[in-house]
Amino acid sequence: MNDYSEDYLLTFLKNQGKLFDEPVAETLEEAEAFLEDCMAVVVDSLSEAREYFEESGADVEHMSDEELEEASEVFVLPDGKYLIVEG
Repeated sequence: MNDYSEDYLLTFLKNQGKLFDEPVAETLEEAEAFLEDCMAVVVDSLSEAREYFEESGADVEHMSDEELEEASEVFVLPDGKYLIVEG
């Protein structure tokens, strides 16, 4: 299980609209529960994010780093890591 810091939860709450049409969480507790339920992962770099998507069968081979970073499932975290949420 991931340990989501308050900064990670706040980032997700602030930016969840890029992935979902309607908010899925409104509080830190709801955000943490949602991320745990959908097994969201935190990775250290874009290369790890790329590996994660490749292992899950997504075709990201031809995506640039910028395109990958802008993908709706990828949230850039304040410490330079990435939160991947598959909706």
